[in-house]
Formats: sequence, C-alpha cells, structure tokens
Amino acid sequence: MNKLAVVAFGGNALLRSGQKGTYQEQIANVENTCESLYSLIKQGYNLVIGHGNGPQVGNVMLQHEGGFREYNIPSMPMDFCVAETQGSIAHLIEMGFRNMFAKYEIEKDIVTLVTQVVVSKDDPMFQNPTKPVGPYYTKEKAEQFAKENGSVYREDPKGNGWRKVVPSPKPVAISNVGIVEKLAKNGTVVVTVGGGGIPVIKDGNRICGVEAVIDKDLASALTAIQIGADEFYILTDVPKVYINFRKPDEKALDVITVAEAKQYLEQGHFAEGSMAPKIRAGIMFVENGGKECVITEAGQLGNPSCGTRIVK
Repeated sequence: MNKLAVVAFGGNALLRSGQKGTYQEQIANVENTCESLYSLIKQGYNLVIGHGNGPQVGNVMLQHEGGFREYNIPSMPMDFCVAETQGSIAHLIEMGFRNMFAKYEIEKDIVTLVTQVVVSKDDPMFQNPTKPVGPYYTKEKAEQFAKENGSVYREDPKGNGWRKVVPSPKPVAISNVGIVEKLAKNGTVVVTVGGGGIPVIKDGNRICGVEAVIDKDLASALTAIQIGADEFYILTDVPKVYINFRKPDEKALDVITVAEAKQYLEQGHFAEGSMAPKIRAGIMFVENGGKECVITEAGQLGNPSCGTRIVK
C-alpha cells in the first residue's frame, strides 16, 4: 500500500513576505508549492492537504467591514469568514495540483471538503482570547469598534497598532474524517481543515459556529492521527527548525525525539505564533501513533533528509 501523508501548507505557500496578496501572486506561490510536492507523489505517497488562511481571512474581514460601513451590508462572523477562505484558497490549491498533474501526466483526482472542526465549548481559551485576526487599527478605532460589536482588541507587541483577538481552542473532532481517509487511501488528493477548520461547538443535538480560530497545524495533526497517516509534513519558510535562532550559536536540528522537542519548548527556543505551535503539532502526531513529523520548506521536499524530523 502507498504511504499516507498529511501536508500542512504554511502561510508562505500562499502569500509571501512583502507581497500584497493579489490573485496572481497567490496562484504563483501555490503552483510553486504544488510543484515541490511532486517528489512525494513520485515516491507513491497518497496526500491530504491542510492549509492556513491568516492573511486571507483578515482581508475577508476587512472587506465585510468596508461593505457594512459603506453600504450597510451585514458583516459575517468568524466561522463564516473561515468557510469563505476555505473555498477560495482550496480553489487555488486544486488548480495548482491539476496543473502539476497535467505537466507530469499523472492520472489523479483532487477534491476539497469544506470542513467543520468541533471544539469544546468549555475550552479555557474562550475565557482568554489571544489570537490576533484581521487588520491593525489605531487605539481610538479599536475602542470604537469594541463598543460597537463587543469584540476584544489588544495592542500588537511590535507596535503595529491594535487588532481584534479571538479564542484559539483546541480541535476535538474533524467532521467527515472517515470520508477524507477513504478518498485519500484510494489515491485522491484531499484538501481539508482549511484555516484550521470552520470552528463549531455542539449544543445538545445541534452544532453552531463560534467566533474563534483553530490552529491549522493542530487541526492538520489531528486529521493525520484520525486517518492513520504515516507521516506529517509542516511546510514553513525555513528549511529546518533552529535552537538559539538568529543568535551567534544558532543550531539547525536534524532529527529530534519527542522528549528533546518538549525540552526545547520548555527552554523557550520556539516563539509562540511562529515555531512553537508547529513543534506542539509534531509532538501530538508522533505521540499518537505517527511515525515522524517533518518541518521544512516546500522546496526541500526532494531531499530525503530534508527538514527537522520529530520521532519517538
């Protein structure tokens, strides 16, 4: 049987530093990333793709806000915005894969599942929203919006302004994960849990969307666990993970155990909002039956020893 891998596209697979986020920029970035994944296809891997949506969901929120202020078009909540970006980003990813398949004469299908991800309504993160989303504002604008819509705004530590913050609860269950597994093991590339998944909670016999953002690496890791993936790839903008990053004694990590990864986390080597969530997702995957997690840059995938590998 073919090996099964889940690949989480990082933000740079869609939008790179210094870019404006135009349609053409994102198409080019996605096609480059899909080209890099040819090496896994060539090795016989079946693939499931997760992806982020940070810049895109922020732009959607800004568009909704502008439509409301200019034309009184009702703006939509976070779960709706995540659903929008799941569809639009997956459209780009599907085109990138189809063009790669055509180039190398590969007979494969690719399908997208707009995916709800269940979180617990009792998750402590709902009492402490910390995940920044959307555009930056002045303090005065943030205070005005907070009064108007009841949202929480906090100042950016780097001094860029004030941003809305929402909870980032842990994923508990992936909707339709059995269908994802069946399709993937039959050879179809499946795009799922886009942007970490559409956040929903169970309320009795009903589900409802919530104002939250789920970490896409954790959601992708949970997907990988639940479909029995052999490997989990997290694509980012560096070829390897470093300790003492950007210091004179920085060191690239090749193969590390779960215990070592936990130790480096405790020592503060990995920044929150950057590498720390990726390391936690890798640990989660390997501790729950996965063989290894590889954190690397997409262009390195052709190298058998690429990236930083987290193993038992």
